[in-house]
Amino acid sequence: MSDIARTADTLYFLGIDKSATDKIWREKLDTPARNNALAISQKYDVPDLLARVLSARGVDEAQAETFINPSLRNLMPDPMTFTDMHKAATRIAQAVMKGEAVAVFGDYDVDGACSAAIMARFLRSFQLDCRIYIPDRLAEGYGPNKAAMRQLVLDGAKLVITVDCGANSAEAVGAALAAGGDVVVLDHHQMAEAATATDCPLVNPNRPDDLSGQGHLCAAGVVFMTLVAVCQVLRQQAWKSIPDLLGYLDLVALATVCDVVPLVGLNRAFVVKGLQIARTMHNPGLAALVKVARIGEPLNVFHLGFILGPRINAGGRIGNSALGAELLSCDESAQAEAVAIQLDALNRERQEMETIQLEEAETQIIAALEDKSLPAAIVVASKDWHPGIVGLIASRLKERLNRPAVAIAIRVDGTATGSARSVAGVDIGRLVSMAVTEGLLTKGGGHSMAAGLTIAPQKIALFQQWLPEKVKQNREEPESRETLLIDGALSASGMTEQLFHMLEKAGPYGAGHEAPLLALPAHKLVDVREVGRGHISATLSDISGKRLKAIAFRAAGTPLGDFLFNNRMKSIHLVGNLSINYWNGSVTPQLRIVDAALTNR
Repeated sequence: MSDIARTADTLYFLGIDKSATDKIWREKLDTPARNNALAISQKYDVPDLLARVLSARGVDEAQAETFINPSLRNLMPDPMTFTDMHKAATRIAQAVMKGEAVAVFGDYDVDGACSAAIMARFLRSFQLDCRIYIPDRLAEGYGPNKAAMRQLVLDGAKLVITVDCGANSAEAVGAALAAGGDVVVLDHHQMAEAATATDCPLVNPNRPDDLSGQGHLCAAGVVFMTLVAVCQVLRQQAWKSIPDLLGYLDLVALATVCDVVPLVGLNRAFVVKGLQIARTMHNPGLAALVKVARIGEPLNVFHLGFILGPRINAGGRIGNSALGAELLSCDESAQAEAVAIQLDALNRERQEMETIQLEEAETQIIAALEDKSLPAAIVVASKDWHPGIVGLIASRLKERLNRPAVAIAIRVDGTATGSARSVAGVDIGRLVSMAVTEGLLTKGGGHSMAAGLTIAPQKIALFQQWLPEKVKQNREEPESRETLLIDGALSASGMTEQLFHMLEKAGPYGAGHEAPLLALPAHKLVDVREVGRGHISATLSDISGKRLKAIAFRAAGTPLGDFLFNNRMKSIHLVGNLSINYWNGSVTPQLRIVDAALTNR
């Protein structure tokens, strides 16, 4: 490829070793992958770019045809391979056959809401009395608690099913059992070895003794697999009128995308088939939310993750934690519309709070720096911040500053809770656990890229000094610039609606299956302006004069945004994802800008 410049030890795409966001650009395919792409293109007569995209995502020649047309039937494992699945499915089937009252205890995020709604819809299809219980995020915290679990049984539930939680809640499960109820736990979170020794069925592909190989599933995926097993048991008992489980795949797809689990294997099939179901708008709650969000185009992964998901999450963050599950499980259009309007309003309120609090956080950083350089990690705190927003603040700071960030809300009762977000090479979950061990944090935990924590307010200043030093000491590899791996280069003329639909054959794209990253070499930046909430709209022109609309989300005030404004009317290289913009009845291709660089000409 002529546009790739060779250096002493690597290949730089378009010769870019330092972009607007301080990144290196490289071609995504190495020589074996390019050969594989050529074989795919020739064997199946697919366009070269689609073959490159498939090969870059690990699809070999033999898999290409089935990958383009994934079959849920072929990809779905036997649900009975999950540890405890037979016991769990048998107990739930027993509840159906006996007409027992059931309570579903869920989490307050999208995955929890979808999981609870799927289970409730299934059980109510048999006319069972099924109550959904979602804990209050601030008052009760995450997961089952003893008081709530006991009360659900005392209120009449013969069976309590926890979804997206419960795997590490032995005491709360024990409280329900002691009150005379039965419990089934359906979860997907990492768990301690000791937690598997429970007195109830516990289905979790991430439990240490599970050999199903389905640890990538979100909780809604686990719930769906459990219902497949329940239906098997019911059929063995000659039970009639079993619901069509495929109708629940819209919620499985929504949860899979929003929980950012890898879109590979069964997960990818869930999303492909789930989007098809979602576009029929057969779920009143989902249809109402699409309406209030003013989505005037066929639903895609972007809509699920960035438009619908945040609205469902808004209830758990700053409003009523149960609203999301209530919306997705209701059957009355009028009720669904009322809840959707409420969630939409909460989301706007959340956005306003986020904007204000992010500005306050950035002001804190500037004030603390004075003439000093930016530390290796950022810790900010305030008495005015909402605990449900700090995760978003930490995420935005991490994106803008390209380093680990922690945002802490100090409550009126004197406690302080925070969220941490990290970058590649820094395991923030391990550092938070280390801080707990050293007595800096009251409690905390998470994984490599995100964590939650509780801290005494008087220790925040010490933690602000401690974390940057630990980040420098525990970085997994020497600090270096991030690399963008690019699938190919096109001009504005080649960015067409037809190309978008062609590339979608290798989709849907998301976590673990990233959208194609395409370069536009030497395009003139005809127009640049800020739109919406910190987004930047641009118009690009190639050498033939063909123009293409582009947008850089949340780029205002970032290095990328500054670069675009500073290079108006100049020729630059751009990298981004091809999308389709539906507006006023017209359908036009659009580039979602990820990065840009000077042409060096």
